[in-house]
Amino acid sequence: MRHNKKFNHLGRTADHRQAMLANMAISLIMHKRITTTLAKAKALKKYVEPLITRCKEDTTNSRRVVFRYLQNKEAVTELFKVVAEKVGDRPGGYTRVIKLGSRKGDGADIAFIELVDFDENMAKTPKTAAKRTRRGGKKKAAEAPAEQAVEAPVEEEKAE
Repeated sequence: MRHNKKFNHLGRTADHRQAMLANMAISLIMHKRITTTLAKAKALKKYVEPLITRCKEDTTNSRRVVFRYLQNKEAVTELFKVVAEKVGDRPGGYTRVIKLGSRKGDGADIAFIELVDFDENMAKTPKTAAKRTRRGGKKKAAEAPAEQAVEAPVEEEKAE
């Protein structure tokens, strides 16, 4: 029976899986975005989100717990200084997985996983102009020069 065996084993032994997830978590923390397969990205999300939640409270115990998972001093320092500063008020959902399609060689689904607060492109919401349609665009463009031509002589008459 498969009781309490819900996580994806990723076709690896337990030690290999733990080492791989730890290395991927370190890369994600240091680079803020990594590209991998969809299955690994989903497994990494479950692995790294509790660590980010733990880093909100900067205590010796929480640093030791996170270091037990990551085994990298630079990544732990980055997590507690830079990442914790940005996610301090966020209640959860620190990572985002975006699908990119399938890999050419073996057809595996590729995705990138990123830290949500560090993506400048998604954070900026550009103000868009009024939506243009093909029918309305030609009519408005034709009217604009005619209005300008009419306005110019009127101003000259007032000046005289």
